Amino acid sequence: MAKDKANRPRRPRAETPRGFRDWFGAEVEARAAMLGAITEVYRRYGFDPLETSGIETVEALGKFLPDVDRPNEGVFAFQDDDETWLALRYDLTAPLARVYAQHQQTLPTPYRRFAVGPVWRNEKPGPGRFRQFWQCDADTVGAASVAADAEICAMLADALEAAGISRGDYLVRINNRKVLDGVMEVAGLHDVSDPTRFSIERGIVVRAIDKLDRLGPDGVLALLGEGRKDDSGDFTRGANLSTQQIEIIMGFVDASRLVREELENGPPNPDLRIPSGMGFVVEDADRHSEGVGRLWNWAVLDHLMRLVGQSRSGEEGIRELGEIIDLLQAQGYGPDRIRLDPSVVRGLGYYTGPVYEAELTFEILDEKGRPRQFGSVAGGGRYDDLVKRFTGQLTPATGVSIGVDRLLAALAAKGRGPKEGGGPVVVCVMDRARMADYAAMTGALRAAGLRAETFLGGGKMAKQLAYADRRMSPVAVIAGEDEFARGVVQLKDMALGARLAAGIETNEEWKAQPAQLEVPRDRLVEAVEAMIARAGG
Repeated sequence: MAKDKANRPRRPRAETPRGFRDWFGAEVEARAAMLGAITEVYRRYGFDPLETSGIETVEALGKFLPDVDRPNEGVFAFQDDDETWLALRYDLTAPLARVYAQHQQTLPTPYRRFAVGPVWRNEKPGPGRFRQFWQCDADTVGAASVAADAEICAMLADALEAAGISRGDYLVRINNRKVLDGVMEVAGLHDVSDPTRFSIERGIVVRAIDKLDRLGPDGVLALLGEGRKDDSGDFTRGANLSTQQIEIIMGFVDASRLVREELENGPPNPDLRIPSGMGFVVEDADRHSEGVGRLWNWAVLDHLMRLVGQSRSGEEGIRELGEIIDLLQAQGYGPDRIRLDPSVVRGLGYYTGPVYEAELTFEILDEKGRPRQFGSVAGGGRYDDLVKRFTGQLTPATGVSIGVDRLLAALAAKGRGPKEGGGPVVVCVMDRARMADYAAMTGALRAAGLRAETFLGGGKMAKQLAYADRRMSPVAVIAGEDEFARGVVQLKDMALGARLAAGIETNEEWKAQPAQLEVPRDRLVEAVEAMIARAGG
């Protein structure tokens, strides 16, 4: 007997792979509703939908992920039978670059597209960190002007509000990789004669700054130096910069705090060092505003000018940021919604200019009950070299990606997510010989635009009503031999219990909302609609 048991085939374990999760009905519907609101904003701005394959060649995807220490440098890759290496896409931007390079002769320029779908990263999973997640992107390819970046930022703010994030609960933060390049040049991490020199150190610096929200200033300091060990004992190698280099980089990272202290601890500086001829518009009202106010963005530009010194790249980045702020202010997007923040660098390696993130500023409780800010839910930037990998020609592009799963979680935390749709009306089956009659009733309900299903399982009435309750059905339709003989049906109000708990206090109120009604069969649809309306569905 023991031998027979040992020889039995092992049953597969019913479990989700590590770092992945399943989505059920209400969650899928909530996501669809939220995405519908966001993509309607994208459409209003003139963007068209695009769907690309979930699998690309490794060569087409490129190596831009920050998690380079993972297998296959952070992607899920495999070899095809023709020895071509393929991989699951790690974002929706790299496939867009391939699509534009492949079809640019037939696409309009600029090409404005939005895309929605799952992406996969071979990252170390953890709480709230999954290897498969959804993104919702919008990009403009073929527009060199930073007006395209300003438009993306404005559209992102509008999309967050359309999804249910109130103004004041989010902040779109902008920076420019060129400014960081200028700071690293000042720190001695840039060699004009050899652009590849210090590339490893620069990559570590970018990834370290990108983790500021998660690791804090001390964690960033450790990564700029020898490195840091996380709570699990894993060690991440640092950039091994000198003390002077670290001070220069941290002056850039800490710029927002320093500017805030300047503006909050004294009157705004009437002599902001905004360079003449840079095209910035600083109105008198800006100069005399109190606190951080509208002066914030100009004060940040002033601070950055001191950091980049004579760096040509740094000055160009600051000029672009000033132009973006001009354009946004002209449209009514002030620092209360969109502001400059030098700590934003983005971890992906293909960004070449302006970068931006959307941060939710309200507090939630973590797993230990401690208050913390929700954090980033979207990010993007300019990537002028990505299409060039395919064509050899410079093709400017910029775009943003919303982390769908994180935004859904944020809406749920604030109680602002899309309302869960009610379940279907369940037509119970008391006489299987009359399945055609039950199907006819279900068909009439569906024809009227109602969700409805005939119970197809087995069991007595109690089991069928338990099923309807689990399905969150608003109404159960019951008809047996007696009801068919008299041409009536019974309608059971499945939502009455919730309404009773919510506020019906007296017997008279309960009688006014009976739990079960008998109605003529030819009034089935009308009566079901009335019962659903009474329940607020």
